[in-house]
Amino acid sequence: MFKFVSYIREDLSTALQRDPTARNKLEVFLTYPGVHAVWNYRISHWLWNHHIKLLARIFSNRARRRTGIEIHPGAQIGRRFFIDHGSGVVIGETTQIGDDVMLYHNVTLGDRKSTRLNSSHEWISRMPS
Repeated sequence: MFKFVSYIREDLSTALQRDPTARNKLEVFLTYPGVHAVWNYRISHWLWNHHIKLLARIFSNRARRRTGIEIHPGAQIGRRFFIDHGSGVVIGETTQIGDDVMLYHNVTLGDRKSTRLNSSHEWISRMPS
């Protein structure tokens, strides 16, 4: 639980650093759907990794309906990940995102092949935004 609280603090600071229109942490906490989607992902990812996959999918689908951002609970996302103007963002199960990454709206990441035998992955590492 303490780790999740530290992620919340870190994500709020990241949003303030990367979005010049963000005025304060309270505003980000209450109104930023990209931040809410990442927090929901962290919970559903924990459930996914603890073999509570159905609940993880239910939780992630609920988050998608509320934020317009779809993040599969099996995706691997690093720290300080920020989604700005996130409507239409889709992050698939095979996606791996490193630390300090920022995404904008209408981005789809993941394997487009229908077979799970393929080991291709999307890998996003630090890059300028």
